[in-house]
Amino acid sequence: MEFSDIVKFHGHSCPGLAIGYRLSMAAMNGLGVVRSDDEELFAVVENDACGVDALQFVTGCTFGKGNLFFNDYGKQVYTLFSRVKQLGVRVTFHGSGIPVELREDRPAFAERVLQESEAAIISVVAVPYRELQVAKIRKSGVCSICGESVMETKMLDALNGRICIPCSEQKVAPN
Repeated sequence: MEFSDIVKFHGHSCPGLAIGYRLSMAAMNGLGVVRSDDEELFAVVENDACGVDALQFVTGCTFGKGNLFFNDYGKQVYTLFSRVKQLGVRVTFHGSGIPVELREDRPAFAERVLQESEAAIISVVAVPYRELQVAKIRKSGVCSICGESVMETKMLDALNGRICIPCSEQKVAPN
């Protein structure tokens, strides 16, 4: 898998995408796995930046399949698990091999991330396997205010029927 493929998917090259690519490849290599066709792998990401697109492309873990989980910690850290192997690995971008002054030159920083040895920029640590929920198909209902289809588990009871969260935030009186 080439970085240029991920750039096409994401839309541009940037340091975050390069970091995500390197972290994702390190995680895949650390587990000795290939891209997930379905839910053989699942990932926990600790930021919502450009690099998560690289993780989705490399690993096959996506929000839509329910095998990508987001913790809003602002860290360049991914944890990847293999259901088949019952193994997990946590990869962290520490970037110590990249001079601080280079970080201001975004194209040069991205290129250095792609060229640097893994040990100089990433730590890879095995973590205990823990099962996260597999995707569940849930029934939908219709919001009695906006008329939009809503996953039933996300609907709220109100005086005027079952409603979606956005409509509940419009000061609709709950039951």
